Amino acid sequence: MVQISTFLRICELVKRRNVRVSAHGYARLSKRGILFADVITGITQGYVIEDYPDFYLGPAVLVLQIDASGKPLHVVWGLEKGTDAPAVAVTAYYPDPSEWSSDFRSRKP
Repeated sequence: MVQISTFLRICELVKRRNVRVSAHGYARLSKRGILFADVITGITQGYVIEDYPDFYLGPAVLVLQIDASGKPLHVVWGLEKGTDAPAVAVTAYYPDPSEWSSDFRSRKP
C-alpha cells in the first residue's frame, strides 16, 4: 500500500462509504446525542488536531469537525491495525470550552 496520511485515507474511505462505528463509538454517539450523519459529513472540512500514527490498535487521528447545527465536534477516526479499510469512527464528543482553546484546536495548559 502506498503510504498516505491516516486522515487522507479516512477521508477517501468515508467518501466511498467504507466506514463503520466501533462498539465504543456507537455507545458514545448515542449517549451524547451525536448523529452519525454529522460525523460522516463533517469530515470533509475537518481539521486534524492530533495524529496517532503508532497507536497500538492502529493509526488514528483526532479531528475537529462541525456538526449540522454549526457546533464544533471532535471525532477520533482510525484504521484497525494491519488493515487499510474501513474507516472506523472510534468516538466523538462536543469539546468542553473550559478544556480547549477558543477555536477548539488545542488543549488548554
